[in-house]
Amino acid sequence: MNKKILILNGSHSEIPLINAAKNLDYKVITAGNDPSLPGHKYADEYCNEDFSDKEAVLSLAVDLGIDAICSPANDFGALTAAYVAEALNLPGHDTYETALTLHHKDRFKIFTEKHDFPSPRAKSFSGSDKAIRFVEDLELPLIVKPVDLTGGKGVSVIHENKQALQAVRSALSMSRVGRIVVEEYFDGTLHSFSSFIVNGEVTFYFSDNEYSYINPYLVTTSAAPATNIDRFATRLIQSVEYISKVLGLVDGVVHIQYLADGDSFSIIEITRRCSGDLYPYPVSMACAVDWGEVIVKAEAGWEATNLTESRQRGFVGRHCLMSEGNGVIKDIFISDKIRSYIVDKYLWRNKGDLIGDFMSTKIGVLVLSYPSIDEMEDITANISSHVRIDVR
Repeated sequence: MNKKILILNGSHSEIPLINAAKNLDYKVITAGNDPSLPGHKYADEYCNEDFSDKEAVLSLAVDLGIDAICSPANDFGALTAAYVAEALNLPGHDTYETALTLHHKDRFKIFTEKHDFPSPRAKSFSGSDKAIRFVEDLELPLIVKPVDLTGGKGVSVIHENKQALQAVRSALSMSRVGRIVVEEYFDGTLHSFSSFIVNGEVTFYFSDNEYSYINPYLVTTSAAPATNIDRFATRLIQSVEYISKVLGLVDGVVHIQYLADGDSFSIIEITRRCSGDLYPYPVSMACAVDWGEVIVKAEAGWEATNLTESRQRGFVGRHCLMSEGNGVIKDIFISDKIRSYIVDKYLWRNKGDLIGDFMSTKIGVLVLSYPSIDEMEDITANISSHVRIDVR
């Protein structure tokens, strides 16, 4: 009888994990409260349960008799997976307290300041009055974020004091735990650094540049490798290994988002989960390794994959298809030039489908491979002329 693995959520972002787990001969069970998501159909079984409800998922895991649990490309799910794994003594996950330290922005900021870590300084608030007074005493701009959300949800930049009230109230209203951080604004380019640790040491990494087009706080496009990775790789590795040893992280993925300006960088987020929007596919292409399988094995407690010989090569990326307004999809335009670089195309919405929230709705992902860095940079800089979603 095949062992059972519970993979939380079943969006397009979990498809690489679901397929990898099936290739490892697991019976794959997905859980989430939206049965229409495209990833669920790839699983062997689907359970309609809110993956952010840790107690409900724990009860489900006990009923199913699972052998392993895997985080989704979502912080709520990463926290739930850590909680369930700790409760059931399943391998492959940090303690729940450690997961909270990394995935809740206020706790992470306390950690970074205590350890003099390269990250923007911030202060946490659970009420609007103190937060607004704090903003009024500091030099602008500042950035306000809910402590428990990702994907740009509830994020605002304050350029003038009169914007503080709306920014603070918006972030507080969206946070499930009712807390926000007010953070120094670091003006730089956005990048990611996805690494794998074994016994607290980085054995592998992949880097890319990240871009936002429709929504300034939502990453929609990536291009790899990061243009500054030669400058920052050593310091990023040192940062990952320091955190790993201080917190006693288990073997597995450590994903960093950082901002860079000249010779300085600042880490804005760290997660211990798969990144979204089919992130494993460009990693796999560039590094000749099944990144989805590597993550699943780690979260299921397998012996750490040997990645010491895997190195990032070539020029790869991905682009999420989004419209510039709400309405019914009339046409999906993809230029002949970018079409020649498409390795995979995933669409879960088509002509005739309704887009009700264009600032967050992604209707598909293109996985791309380029012949040169110049071509990659040219396509990325002009992506809106190569890919367009028309609505009526």
